[in-house]
Amino acid sequence: MDTTFLLFILLVFAAVLLLVWGVYTAWQANNNPEAERIARRLRSVIGRETRELDVTIVKERRLSDNPELEPLLQRLPGVYRLDRMLLQAGSAQKVASLLAVCAACAFGGLVAALLLRLPLPGLVAGALVGGWLPVLRLTRARDARMVRFERQLPEALDMMSRAMRAGHAFPTALKLVADEVAAPLGEEFKTAFDEVNFGVSMGDALNNLAQRVPSMDLQYFVVAVLIQRESGGNLTELLTSISSIIRDRHKLAGQVRVLSAEGRISAWVLCLLPFGAGGMMALANPETMSVLVNDPIGRQLSGAALGMMGFGLLAIRKIVRIRM
Repeated sequence: MDTTFLLFILLVFAAVLLLVWGVYTAWQANNNPEAERIARRLRSVIGRETRELDVTIVKERRLSDNPELEPLLQRLPGVYRLDRMLLQAGSAQKVASLLAVCAACAFGGLVAALLLRLPLPGLVAGALVGGWLPVLRLTRARDARMVRFERQLPEALDMMSRAMRAGHAFPTALKLVADEVAAPLGEEFKTAFDEVNFGVSMGDALNNLAQRVPSMDLQYFVVAVLIQRESGGNLTELLTSISSIIRDRHKLAGQVRVLSAEGRISAWVLCLLPFGAGGMMALANPETMSVLVNDPIGRQLSGAALGMMGFGLLAIRKIVRIRM
């Protein structure tokens, strides 16, 4: 059977399956007796009580600009994890837009695999790799933003310590950091200060800050401040100590990175050397390297070599990546 025709059948089956699932979900939502009972009670409560203002001070993140897609996206597994990644990366993109980009990239990878006349596993791999690229880009953007945040944190803690030593309260020091420090740390601290102004307790605002920013250094700061607010103590000296500890930790991480640089360079050399040598041999004598592509045993040997190379890279990465 032709591979393209088989792929078309699979896509049609997936489309029909999604259509049936959507119709069933909509029917179940409209005919659920429990949901109808709750709706009746809500209507009765609204009818008895005074209608409140439609304005809320709670900032809600939406998954899509289209209200009709919101319930459907909420049922997808892992959608809130993607939304948290977008929030941590500081992106204004919605989850629906990210999924649309992933679908477009997956389709592009599928078309590229079809143009290369790859077999069915290659088609699936091309679609998966294409759909994974936007998520990889988002992950790299989040990691880069977290690195900038952690570099700014010691100076921000010193600024808060100096402000409190001068007589300012902790919320005022928080606002000073939000106004004076550049993004991303200034933006996150401004969000926490705005939450406190809107009536959120300081503990909840700091916990929300720690959830938005997955930084171990920031968690040290939040836990220390929360414990100090419960038990008392000199918060100024505490912030200075945390800043010094974070700087020492970054210094140690830099030393570890320098000492492990040789292992990372070895990984790059071992990864690129076979391809470079194979490319030079293919230019010098194409018939020598064609055996690895045309002969079945050659393809098996190439696959085994790539598998062992991947295993070696994972082993080197495990060795040189030291968690601090």
